[in-house]
Amino acid sequence: LPQLSPHLPPRLTKQPWQLLYCSERDGCSLRTLYQRGGRPGSPALLLVRDTELQAFGAFSTSSIRYSEGFYGTGETFLFSFSPELKVFRWTGRNDFFLKGDVDLLMIGAGSGRFGLWLDGALQHGGSLPCETFDNETLSARDLFRVRSLELWGQP
Repeated sequence: LPQLSPHLPPRLTKQPWQLLYCSERDGCSLRTLYQRGGRPGSPALLLVRDTELQAFGAFSTSSIRYSEGFYGTGETFLFSFSPELKVFRWTGRNDFFLKGDVDLLMIGAGSGRFGLWLDGALQHGGSLPCETFDNETLSARDLFRVRSLELWGQP
């Protein structure tokens, strides 16, 4: 969190953050992540560590939740720590920020590719460059296995 703090909207940098969901504590379920995802309108910081020990994730000013369509704002961004912090901000080319259905969480999209996606069991995911963020692949590989996942929010 301290490394990401300078990249967060200024109104959120001094606010306390709380661990809302942790795969090691709460099990591996996208439904559980949605249930614990924080109050509507609360910011969310999703941190993923894959089995190759790469760390990456996403920030959103909206809570991560089930949705019929894409939602979020231009303050949403993707990031990776490989090896140093890289932040991928909104390009303005589309507004495909987040979409959560029963079997898939998608963050960033365009041309049939997702900046970051996670399956319903939170065991597998993928990352490809996408139009929303013009990001690099966040993990060492396009497809990855999740080792641990955390969702942080504000109480």
